[in-house]
Formats: sequence, C-alpha cells, structure tokens
Amino acid sequence: MKGRVLLLTLFTLVIALPALAAGDAATASQAAHLALKKYYMFVAMGGAIGFGFACGGGGIGQGHVVNGTILGTARNPALSGKFLTTMMIGLAMIESLVIYMLVIVLIIFYTNPFHI
Repeated sequence: MKGRVLLLTLFTLVIALPALAAGDAATASQAAHLALKKYYMFVAMGGAIGFGFACGGGGIGQGHVVNGTILGTARNPALSGKFLTTMMIGLAMIESLVIYMLVIVLIIFYTNPFHI
C-alpha cells in the first residue's frame, strides 16, 4: 500500500514538472510577476494535495465508524437504533472536516491575491 501511494505521488509530481518550468524573464517586473505566479501555483498545488489527504483520511475514518457500528449491531441487535444515531452524528462530524478543507481550497483557488 505504501509503495502504491509513493508511486502515485511520484507520478503526480512528474506530470506536474512541465507546469513548474518557467521561461527567461526580460525585465525585473516580469521576473517578479513570474515569481508570484510560481508561488501562487505552489500554494494551489499544496491546497489540492491537502484536499486529497483530507478526502482520503475522511474516507478511512468513515469506514472505521461504519465498521464499528456494524460490529456493535451484530453483538447487540437491540441497540441498533442508538448505534445508528451515534454513527450518523459521527459521520457528519467527519464529513464536516472534509467540507472545511474544501472551503479552504476553494478560497485558495479563487482568491487571487496577486492579480495574475
């Protein structure tokens, strides 16, 4: 599993290499503009990678919650209603963290502080 994640990360970085290449700048203002563009690009890539980790972690967490609920219901079917209520609240809390990360990423992507 770790090998697949590492391979996928390396593949993503290799695919992104052409986007990281910048041409020669003719003037100092163009060089500053290109530096800001590159900085903003790294910020956007970091947001996308962070959102990927948030979604993966949220999915793993939700899987653990559902697994625990199913095991608890199998052991004591009489409490399945309470387990279901607790599970839904837990899933909502986990999903809210992913939605918060989505909001942060959308703010990063669509707020252009450098006007480029």
